[in-house]
Amino acid sequence: MRLALSFAVATLLSAAAATVGCRRAPPGGLALVGATLIDGSGGPPLADAAIVVRRGRIESVGTRAGFTLPPDTREVDLAGRWIIPGLIDAHAHVERWALPRYLAWGVTTVRDLHGQVDSILRLRRQVNLGAVRGPRIYSAGAMIDGLPTTYPDAFGASTPRDARKAVDRLVNAGVDLIKVYTRIDDTLLKAVIDEARTFNLRVTGHLGMVNAVTAARDGIGSIEHLSGVPEACVADASSLTAAHYRGFFAGWTAFERSWAGLDSSALERVARALAERGTILIPTLVLHDTFSRLDDPAMLSDTMLAAVPPAAQRRWNVPDMVRRAGWTAEDYPAFRAARPVQDRFLRRFAAAGGRIATGTDAANQLLIPGYSEHEELQLLVGAGFSPRDALLAATRNGAVLLGVDSIGLIAPGKAADLVVLTRDPLADIRNTLAIDRVMSRGILLSADSIRKAW
Repeated sequence: MRLALSFAVATLLSAAAATVGCRRAPPGGLALVGATLIDGSGGPPLADAAIVVRRGRIESVGTRAGFTLPPDTREVDLAGRWIIPGLIDAHAHVERWALPRYLAWGVTTVRDLHGQVDSILRLRRQVNLGAVRGPRIYSAGAMIDGLPTTYPDAFGASTPRDARKAVDRLVNAGVDLIKVYTRIDDTLLKAVIDEARTFNLRVTGHLGMVNAVTAARDGIGSIEHLSGVPEACVADASSLTAAHYRGFFAGWTAFERSWAGLDSSALERVARALAERGTILIPTLVLHDTFSRLDDPAMLSDTMLAAVPPAAQRRWNVPDMVRRAGWTAEDYPAFRAARPVQDRFLRRFAAAGGRIATGTDAANQLLIPGYSEHEELQLLVGAGFSPRDALLAATRNGAVLLGVDSIGLIAPGKAADLVVLTRDPLADIRNTLAIDRVMSRGILLSADSIRKAW
């Protein structure tokens, strides 16, 4: 009986093996052939490119001329298309519902800058393990703030010892970087930076009590929202720092209104000082621009908001935010007057050799995850940057900001994160929205199929 059973099992296994042998195993690689490649290096585009992707990495980059399809590789004809690196949103507040939105709009990496520590790090782990499809997440966990903290889920500090302990708690939780908030003063900032340096972690800041130049001299790696710049430009910043201490909206209002009156020579001085220190700026122009136009009823009826789940829109509750901020009809023209000055400052910063990375502050009010990245690109070009430099801000510069060498560039050995476009983004930056397909971690996805699934 045992002999007969063994023979039957062996026969079944042989038949199964024969069946598998007759089937064609899925190819181990993809060859993307025929598109014009804008690789993220800042160099000239490569026409009629041939890019081989295998096991989530770029295996080779060349031209179609002389290209031979490697074994175990499927060719994808992308003639008439353009390829850019996956976009990086360098200032985000990630929520689970946002993940497919990021991918559909070509954002393959996000830098998360505040949330519930356990929740965001759990989501990061799930995405990294492939349990949830989404962009790569690099997270600060929760920000460190002075007391009383602006938000209840921030880590508070009133002494340098507290500040160091907060860094240690975040390190133990497994964060990728440290963020400080508006009520951190110079003494606390120095303690945070020194402690983070022990663990080779970068520190970024939404500044309030410390001006941008002082923070740069203290060793901060990057600055969010252009915060601390007006404070560094004026002779006496006490009214601005007092407003930041009163609360986020009081500080934002005073900070934003102050831009229009800043002296050109002071802007030049601060731009050069930050560039010389190598401080990276994440200006989040889309945030400044959105808040400056909240008096326009069209803002709340934008058809793009259909991409945001109703529950998320209800949480935004823009009228309630405006009420809490205390903004009046006089504030919005003042906010709009700030915008040309911010643009002028960024041009001077870039001219001095400074590095800019794109960030959006999504998914805060009216900032649509993924889509707002393209709005940021358009605002950079509107500020006087070329489409090439705007793309660098959204790709390679974001990778430099994160200290991650494997993303932001399409080259052999790099992560296979890229976007296939139907129109040339160097001819018109709005063409970054002409997304055909998105590759994340080596998996090629249709943008339309992602949208249908959400």
